[in-house]
Amino acid sequence: MIKTIEIKVLPEKLNDDSYLTMLQDRILGIVDGEIKSRILTRKSIDARKRQAVYVLRYDIYIDEAYTEPAQIISQFKNVSNNESVIIVGSGPAGYFAALECIEVGLKPIVLERGKDVRSRRRDLKSIQQDGVVDPDSNYCFGEGGAGTYSDGKLYTRSHKRGKIDKVLRLLIEHGANHEILSDAHPHIGSNKLPMIIANIRSTIEKFGGEVHFEHKVTDLTTDGVSIEGVRCGEKTFRASNVILATGHSARDIYYMLYEKGILIEPKSFALGLRIEHSQSFIDTIQYHQPMRDENLPASSYSVVTQVNDKGVFSFCMCPGGLVVPAATTPGEIVVNGMSLSRRDSPFANSGFVTSIDLDELQKYGYTGVLGALNFQKEIEKKMFEAGDGSQKAPAQRVSDFVNGVLSPVLNDTSYIPGLFSAPLYKLLPDFVYRRLRQGLINIDKKMKGYISDQANIIGVESRTSAPIRIPRDESTYCHHQIKGLYPAGEGAGYAGGIISAALDGQNVVKALKQNLMLQEQNKCP
Repeated sequence: MIKTIEIKVLPEKLNDDSYLTMLQDRILGIVDGEIKSRILTRKSIDARKRQAVYVLRYDIYIDEAYTEPAQIISQFKNVSNNESVIIVGSGPAGYFAALECIEVGLKPIVLERGKDVRSRRRDLKSIQQDGVVDPDSNYCFGEGGAGTYSDGKLYTRSHKRGKIDKVLRLLIEHGANHEILSDAHPHIGSNKLPMIIANIRSTIEKFGGEVHFEHKVTDLTTDGVSIEGVRCGEKTFRASNVILATGHSARDIYYMLYEKGILIEPKSFALGLRIEHSQSFIDTIQYHQPMRDENLPASSYSVVTQVNDKGVFSFCMCPGGLVVPAATTPGEIVVNGMSLSRRDSPFANSGFVTSIDLDELQKYGYTGVLGALNFQKEIEKKMFEAGDGSQKAPAQRVSDFVNGVLSPVLNDTSYIPGLFSAPLYKLLPDFVYRRLRQGLINIDKKMKGYISDQANIIGVESRTSAPIRIPRDESTYCHHQIKGLYPAGEGAGYAGGIISAALDGQNVVKALKQNLMLQEQNKCP
């Protein structure tokens, strides 16, 4: 028999096992049977009242022992001689699609334009310290994709795509902490993800898959109806099934599809700035105490409001984190956030963005399939041109941004390339500025001090999601126009974040395998 119970404990009691057991037994009362196992299934923090507490949920096994599930990869078999599937991109959608391929008996051939996760670090250092942007190796491109250096947040609301346990267990089997299974808002940290990603690659290769770095896909080969393979410069890889998992910033892929007449369509996305407060300020607001208890993590927040029927909201909040340069080509400024596993930076940062809808863009002259993409690009270029040609980012104190005045000085920042004072209220399109401004005013009523001259707001947070969708059939997951072409993940417009992208990669392979089985059945006499 299994009983599920929930207890609440003060932070200082979190690691007191005898105390936790006593609370569990008090709730259980007199148990008719022997307790065999106590399994923590969920850990969250309730900070709504003056005193923050941990809420711990347990499954109590009575007269039966808990059995650890068998390792997923222990069921894998070698696929080196099996039918090949080309996967373009090694982000979460691409790598989890590759693992799923092996599980269902297909051979994944992963093509990644960037470098392996270790070599990639040198290019990140170049963009941070020297302002040099490698268009194929940066915070968005390279092994692991954009998620590698954006904290490793594993929280998603997209459970409609499937259960996330399998994704989490695969991460654990490749080196992640077991606690990600129980934490309400799990994360890994950008310092630990590289090792895990390298381990996933080793698994792919161990079971007969292939991973090719610095292989930028430049063309798709088709017969007009079906996919035949891909080209990487002069080199051609042939396969009857190709999964496109290129991420939200692979603009060259969108251009290539557009020029070939392969159907793509514009979609809504979000754009804004990145706001940076001191972590101690966020802790004080969230935990209702002047000093954070040592057993509490750096606090996070999520805020949302409506301005003229458009959403204004926080995005990719990084407690104890860093603001990083996320440009993918020279001549643009893009910022993002990340945290290391300990989340011990003195700064807290978050995207602060607003929804950009297609009808709104059309009103301002951004029409056609590439209209949303062009809008995104123009703002990034404008931010760059306001500076000195480096990766220094334009910024204001938050109070000055709201008041529409240039900041005479800026606050300290975690952004290594540095900031320069600039009129973001002019660099942004007026309708975007006005919405963000009013959004800040609305949020400040709930989080007093959110508008502050002690906080910076930095431009521009523009890569929240892809401004393009590569459409696919809902039942087969195949592209509407090209048989055997499977758009997947964030770049195709079907995911947002590590977990949802990984789930989408898995689901695409399940659909692909089902389609192959149906084709085989139809061949039978």
